[in-house]
Amino acid sequence: MTAMLLLSACATGSSERTGQVCPPVVAYSQPVLDRAAKEVEELPEGTVLAGMLADYAVMRDQAWACR
Repeated sequence: MTAMLLLSACATGSSERTGQVCPPVVAYSQPVLDRAAKEVEELPEGTVLAGMLADYAVMRDQAWACR
């Protein structure tokens, strides 16, 4: 899970434009990413929030690919 959070900003995508509007992607500083990863690691196993963060990581990758 931590790796997904930290690597979600590394997705690449096609440079072709398909007429779609891409949502903005917030750029987080490394200290913020480190803090988020630590906080996620401290969550109880099986927490709903961890699953939601995994979904967010996928959507973030898709938004980066859209750009």
